[in-house]
Amino acid sequence: MAKILVIEDDEAIRENVLELLESEGYQVLGAENGREGLKIAQNAIPDLILCDVMMPELTGYAVLTTLQENPALSHIPFIFLTAKGDRLDFRYGMELGADDYLMKPCLPNEILRAVAARLDKKASLNAHYLQELQRQASEDLLTHLPNRTRLRDLFQTLVQNSSTLVAGQEQLIPVLCIGLDRFERINHTLGYDVGDRLLQAAAQRIWETFDPSTSTILARLSDDVFVAILGEHLSRHQVMAQMQTLLEQLSQPFAIEEENLVMTASIGITYYPRDGQDINPLIQNASRALNQAREQGGNKYQFYIPTFYVGSSDRLNLEADLRYALERQELDVHYQPQVSLHTGNVIGAEALIRWQHPERGWISPAKFIPIAEETGLIDAIGKWVLVQACKQGKHWQQFNPNFQVSVNLSPRQLTHIPLRQWLLDTLISMGYIPGTLELELTENALVEQKLEALKILNSLKSIGVKLALDDFGTGYSSLEYLKDFPFDTLKIDRCFIKRIEMNMKQQSLVAAIIKMSHSLDLQVVAEGVETEPEVRFLQAQNCEIIQGYYFSKPLAREEFEAQILNPEKRLPKLLLQKRGKDWDKYIKD
Repeated sequence: MAKILVIEDDEAIRENVLELLESEGYQVLGAENGREGLKIAQNAIPDLILCDVMMPELTGYAVLTTLQENPALSHIPFIFLTAKGDRLDFRYGMELGADDYLMKPCLPNEILRAVAARLDKKASLNAHYLQELQRQASEDLLTHLPNRTRLRDLFQTLVQNSSTLVAGQEQLIPVLCIGLDRFERINHTLGYDVGDRLLQAAAQRIWETFDPSTSTILARLSDDVFVAILGEHLSRHQVMAQMQTLLEQLSQPFAIEEENLVMTASIGITYYPRDGQDINPLIQNASRALNQAREQGGNKYQFYIPTFYVGSSDRLNLEADLRYALERQELDVHYQPQVSLHTGNVIGAEALIRWQHPERGWISPAKFIPIAEETGLIDAIGKWVLVQACKQGKHWQQFNPNFQVSVNLSPRQLTHIPLRQWLLDTLISMGYIPGTLELELTENALVEQKLEALKILNSLKSIGVKLALDDFGTGYSSLEYLKDFPFDTLKIDRCFIKRIEMNMKQQSLVAAIIKMSHSLDLQVVAEGVETEPEVRFLQAQNCEIIQGYYFSKPLAREEFEAQILNPEKRLPKLLLQKRGKDWDKYIKD
């Protein structure tokens, strides 16, 4: 049932319009002036607004202008009800963003037709954005190959349609990770445009090397790594012959912008179902074999050997050290500022764990967090990070009472501890306001046990904390989670933001994500923002918040307090004055 707000200072007209719309099955809201109407719009988020032009205190033009400045409200269709029939008035209202004009007095059918037309158009636009997002969310923007999200679905279909037993013998499906050797030097030496064209040419050459009559799947995994699943049962010698052919093909010069570029590649090979039943462990194992091929100098292929990775002494030593890292006070929390694109001010920070090993130095979270997950240490570490972040956030709220701290929640934390009660007790004990704590989850935390995760997240919402979907677009079924789970915030992964000014399709995708998020009443945070063109584009799309190296790297708490909580520290004034309308000009310049 569509919700319609009518803002009209003439009580008789307002009541007549409300009665007419209610009789047609619409949910109606009424306001007798512009200020009251704005307040109702902010709280109720109507599907359409009918508004008088001439009202005391706040005119309809002022109401529309205020709505357009709010990303959560700017998408609402807006129809003027007016007795001012001058052509210049019409033109002025349409330039402000009005969708239609109705002249008073107007017939009931006129109102109903205008309302139906605007609601139909809104529904059509929402469907279009959803369809476009679904299409692009499953496709790599540069090569048009399937991305990791789509790869999972294709793999499951292939497995369902394939028999692993033929004549009583197990048949293995090869899964390959194909990495371009030293690809970064191309970007650094010749620029990203040349690098992108080389990736496109390499993807085409890889695809042409395989037999098109088979059900082979090719996808792009990351910047310089592709995944191929050979959709037929091949002997080891057949696979070796194909890999040799592929390496030879990729070592042939690529003609890019009058340059003959010579590349080599490395390949890691694993098998379904012997080395893994799902695509994730298979990719992980193939990546391990790829890294081993690269360590041998590249331009090689390497089969995954399970025994090579079991019981690695270095990993065991790291695991043992991690068990004592908390009590030895080797762990620390750094904070990356989150900045409002509307005010330029720091409004919060994401808490990020760091490990300063006494002998190894700084150890990447990408290296020790998986170990913590596998060993169960993540429970204690995750609790410790939450407590430290909330203590620090409460301290910083003396500078800004609304300062928000965001903390990552691991899949294990979500389901392996009585999270709600522990968190509630913790927040109460330190007097921390739940509404200024945001818990960030990736889709990996939700995909395995959706119903249980949904129940837990609803219980967390009940105590007032906020929830964010992190790394949007890199998981499995992002749209499903937006629809079903009680998120407040969507965080766009940095892979969509990187060099966005150079990729029109990437711009379209991010614009669609932001519009769809706002239509679902979700706040949008862009991660990994590093350049001014990225900031300008996000401003033009009404993205609310950014975080990334453009403003600041993650900082230790003392450094954060000294540098970031300074009233003078904000986005450059120039960016705030130019509110995105100069985006096209900026790109051309």
